[in-house]
Amino acid sequence: MGDSRENRDLDDGLPVSRLQSQQEERPRPGKKGRRRSRTIATKRLSRDELALAEELETFNYERPTSRSQCVDGPRPCPYVSCKHHLYLDVNPETGSIKLNFPDLEVWEMEHTCALDVAERGGITLEDVGEILNLTRERIRQVEVKGLQKLRETATTLGLQDFLSFIERNLSAD
Repeated sequence: MGDSRENRDLDDGLPVSRLQSQQEERPRPGKKGRRRSRTIATKRLSRDELALAEELETFNYERPTSRSQCVDGPRPCPYVSCKHHLYLDVNPETGSIKLNFPDLEVWEMEHTCALDVAERGGITLEDVGEILNLTRERIRQVEVKGLQKLRETATTLGLQDFLSFIERNLSAD
């Protein structure tokens, strides 16, 4: 009884997370062992988890505020709340949290910063999909949608030259 999971969590003073208490899931066949991302709605959080989140909001710590400050920082990146971190995404409208890699801990990830991946450059849709836990087709759809938005706003933002440069380089690949 003294070594049960519930007692250990209560001794730490932290609430038991519903995600941690679930049994290990089997890898999906045919998906290269990828696990689907998991979304946590703020409505479904317990009172203890919401109270812990409020307490953590007031916790002050120094973290990089620009790319130049974090480029030589520790990897994997410990700043999960950074908007460029690949571990999770937060929907600004609903506050829901999407865990992109629900079967991994942050320190187990090979790539944690989208800016590091972008600096590498010249990677295939397959590689981007593996890094972001998405399929190659979904990455292609996002690319097409992004270029379409760029075309729509290129004139008003004065980006015609940049857009033609991008389109020439994409067609060369």
